Amino acid sequence: MPELPEVQTTVNGLRSQIKGLVIKDTWTNYGSNYFKGSGTIKDPAYYKFFRKQVIGNKIISAERRAKNILINLSGNRTILIHMKMTGHLLYGKYKFGQKNKKDPWEPIEPESLKHGINRHVRFIITFNNGRHLALSDLRRFAKITVIETDKINSSIHLADLGPEPLEKEFTLHAFRKRLETRQNAPIKQVLTDQSVISGIGNIYADESLWHAKIHPLQKAGTLTTPRLAVLFRTIKKLLSKGIKLGGDSMSDYRNIKGDKGKFQEHHRAYRKTGEKCSKPGCGGKIVRITVGGRGTHFCDIHQKIN
Repeated sequence: MPELPEVQTTVNGLRSQIKGLVIKDTWTNYGSNYFKGSGTIKDPAYYKFFRKQVIGNKIISAERRAKNILINLSGNRTILIHMKMTGHLLYGKYKFGQKNKKDPWEPIEPESLKHGINRHVRFIITFNNGRHLALSDLRRFAKITVIETDKINSSIHLADLGPEPLEKEFTLHAFRKRLETRQNAPIKQVLTDQSVISGIGNIYADESLWHAKIHPLQKAGTLTTPRLAVLFRTIKKLLSKGIKLGGDSMSDYRNIKGDKGKFQEHHRAYRKTGEKCSKPGCGGKIVRITVGGRGTHFCDIHQKIN
């Protein structure tokens, strides 16, 4: 699932490409009666409402809140997109064809949109410049809805989210206070709880704990102030690095041009099961366990519970 750096990379791309454009049309093949009354475009009835709310409006800005993409429109409307497990947004020129009824939108340019991982288009916005914003989503888990902009932060989608870890207001003191809300839970589970801190998922939690030399099962409330300080700095550093490297593309994520990020080239723990630990002089190996239902990777030597 795309995490904070991947979502921010997408938002940065949207800011550079779609600001000022007008929505001329939308299309989706998400529709299913299973989602009736869901408040997302997967409900055919809601999709009709969605179209009326967005068509004809201009793109004012794009921003991120946790793992959500917010596309703010004129008319006090905001499109909220959560890419979930396999979703990623793409910007370019498409044409609607009949060769493939399952995936009828054929990319024209840029060439990178033609890569197989980008061809599972479930949602399209057509702009007044003749170009398109497409959502490729292999497993069809993504969420798309529209909300009044001045009510976005109090909506059910955002109201219960924790603070943003890269904001200046998120200090070591604030970090400690957030962990106190779940002090008896394993630190890996706490870091990935979006109501505690926003935007961190499996990848950046595993990597942060490896660098900070903390076992993922260590109870949050048992971490000393010095160890908390190391973890705090490490989280900020790795999230910023992830953005600088254009996100992590070990799985499905691609940027809006359809290209891979590079953070996966810097993994030390995530999906390194059975490999020798890369920490100099460690001698350990990376093992995989399940914490709170999530696959979790760590070194069996330098990450100890204490």
